[in-house]
Amino acid sequence: MAAFQFRAIDSAGRAQSGVIEAATASSARQALRGKGLLPLDLIARAPARAAGTLKGGQAQRLSQASLILITRQMATLLGSGLRIEDALATIAGGQPPKPAAILLNLRTIVVEGRSFADALAAFPAAFSEFYRASVRAGEQSGTLDRVMAHLANHVEHRGRNRQSVQLALLYPGLLGFVSLMIITLLMTYVVPDIVKVFRDRGADLPLLTRALITISDAVRNYGVYAMFVTFLLLFAAAQLLRQPRHRIRLHARLARLRLVQRINATQCAGTLATLLQSQVPLVEALTAATDVVANHHIRARLQGATDKVRQGMSLHRALSEAAVFPAIMLAMVASGEASGQLGRALDHAATDQQRDLDAWVKAVVALVEPAILVVMGGLVMAMVLAILLPIVSLNGLANG
Repeated sequence: MAAFQFRAIDSAGRAQSGVIEAATASSARQALRGKGLLPLDLIARAPARAAGTLKGGQAQRLSQASLILITRQMATLLGSGLRIEDALATIAGGQPPKPAAILLNLRTIVVEGRSFADALAAFPAAFSEFYRASVRAGEQSGTLDRVMAHLANHVEHRGRNRQSVQLALLYPGLLGFVSLMIITLLMTYVVPDIVKVFRDRGADLPLLTRALITISDAVRNYGVYAMFVTFLLLFAAAQLLRQPRHRIRLHARLARLRLVQRINATQCAGTLATLLQSQVPLVEALTAATDVVANHHIRARLQGATDKVRQGMSLHRALSEAAVFPAIMLAMVASGEASGQLGRALDHAATDQQRDLDAWVKAVVALVEPAILVVMGGLVMAMVLAILLPIVSLNGLANG
């Protein structure tokens, strides 16, 4: 079975569109005619391969709102005892064409005999590594419905946090961009004309004015080249970071920062808590939680800790030797192991760490706007002074 996106008209001449599942294009047209629709256009949405692309090379993506809704509905339907393929078909019926096509392609892969996690892996642009690792652990432990419920809460919480940060940074970012463009235009078109008047009069220019002239000349003569060189440097850096050895070196240096440690530890602990509370075995849960850590150096250390836990070492000792978790979180792990409530202890630790991180992000975002105002105001003031000082000097000479 494959998914086909269609455009058709009904008996009253109204346009209809959507996605239909059929074995072939002919079967899809026949099914549409059986529903009283006259097909006008039919596009096959073939299942994506490992690269996560359709025929035509366009990446399959889901909006954050669609991902939250689909995850919540999957958790509800699987908890009601529905099979995965049936749940996917049911949810696809109420989605717009693009999300519906992804869901029907997922159903096709599952019907072919592959696991739900393998089907999600065909769409890496739509489902993150954390999402796929959590589903794989839930399938292996037979607790997919509970994992999906916890996953829905996680995705929804992350979506709210991302939206709040984006909205908070929108105004400062727009303010900084507009201010930078205005300063660039002044440097390129306005300042040279004013400076020309000073130069024609042969005035002895102050240091601040000479610095402004130098910057203005550099922007006019070398601005395009500077942008081109900057682009080349960024491109070269991106290519270098694709190589594992360079990426590991950079991540090892970043891992020394306390903030980076806390972010990765919080993400790992939250995932581990979610899986353990869904009755996923510790080793499988730790493997899945390790896979979602963004920092490759910390991920490698956690993989070593996972091997030690698999060999019988306690989680607290393994994580202590890995030296990637804050001390407070290690204490919570030790307490949870001692009480037999490791999942709950990790959940409390991750919640506390996330609350601290959220407060830190809000404080930084709150400081961004006044910082931009101060910086841009200082630059404008420097430009105004650089222009006014020679004028004041010329007026003083004329009066003298």
